[in-house]
Amino acid sequence: MKVFIVGGTGFIGYYSTLELLKRGHEVSTISLPDIEIGKWFPKEVEIKYGNVFEMGDDALKELFVGFDAMVYAVGPDDRFKPKGSAYDFFHERLVEACGRVVAVAREAVVDKCVVTNSYFAYFDRVEPERKLAEHHAYIKCRVEQAERVISEGKDKMDVMVLELPYIFGSMPERTPLWKDVLVNMLHESEIIFYPKGGSNMIAVEHVAEAVAGAVEKGKQGRRYQIGDVNLSWVSMIKIMLKSMGMGNKKIITLPTFLVNMQGKKIKKQEDEQGVESGLNPLYLFKDIMCQELYFNPTESADELGYSRGGIEKSIDDTVKACLKNL
Repeated sequence: MKVFIVGGTGFIGYYSTLELLKRGHEVSTISLPDIEIGKWFPKEVEIKYGNVFEMGDDALKELFVGFDAMVYAVGPDDRFKPKGSAYDFFHERLVEACGRVVAVAREAVVDKCVVTNSYFAYFDRVEPERKLAEHHAYIKCRVEQAERVISEGKDKMDVMVLELPYIFGSMPERTPLWKDVLVNMLHESEIIFYPKGGSNMIAVEHVAEAVAGAVEKGKQGRRYQIGDVNLSWVSMIKIMLKSMGMGNKKIITLPTFLVNMQGKKIKKQEDEQGVESGLNPLYLFKDIMCQELYFNPTESADELGYSRGGIEKSIDDTVKACLKNL
C-alpha cells in the first residue's frame, strides 16, 4: 500500500513511518523544514517540504494523487497559548485546515485516511455532564475535528480517528515537549507539589502500530481510543525522578481547591498577556489534572493489533532526552 503521511518528520509521524515501512508499505511525506534530516531518517521515504496550512487545494491534491492512504499527524499541542481567541486559533488549525486536507485527499481518490486526535474528545463523549468541550476550546475543537473529517469521507473514503492519551518516547533532532511541561520543574524543585489524579499513557512505538493498524484494517467512521497503562501522576513522577537519579525527592499531592486557586492566578496572568490557553486554567485542575482519565484500551488494541507494555522504559527515554538539553 502507498501511504502519504502529513507530518512524517514529527514525533508520531516519524514512528508511524518506521512502522509502515517495517510492514512493507511505501511511504512519502510532507513536513516543515524545521529540523536537519540525517541518516536517522529512512532514505527510501520521499520528503517534500511545505506547510499544508498555507498550500492551495491544487498543490495538496498533487501530493496525494496515486496514494492508497493518508495519515494526518500534525496540529498544535493543547499546551500552546495563542494570542487572542484560543477557539479561533485551534478551530482554524484542527478543524478547518485538517478538514480541507482530508477533503482534498478524498478528491485525489485516496481510499483511507487516519487522523490523530485526543482522548479528551472521548471523555467529552462518554461523560457529557462534565462539559469538557464547553469549558475548553481545545477539547471543543478536537470534537469538531473528528466530526468534520469523518463527514468529509462522503462514502468515498474511509476515515478513522485515533484518540490519543499521554505519549512517551524520544526521536532524533527533537526535544520532547515534556522538557518544558514537567521535567524542568522536577529537576529544579526540592519538593514536588502536584495535583492528585492520573491518565492513561502509552509508548510512541505502540501509537505507531495503532496508526498502521488503522491504515490496514480500520473501519469507516470509527473513533479508536488508543492507550496502554493507567498511571497516577505520582507513579509517573516517581518513574521520571528515578530516571533523573533523584528518586529520593518528596512528592506532595495537592487538594483540588488549592490548585484551583493556582488556576485563577494563571488565568489572570494570561489575560494580562493577551493570550488564551486551549485548556482553560479556571477549569483545568477540576476537569483534568485532578481527575483519573483512565480507560480500558483492550477493544482498540485487539481490533487494530497494536501491542502494549514498556511504559517505564518509554518514560525513561523521554526524560533522558530532555536532560540532554537542560
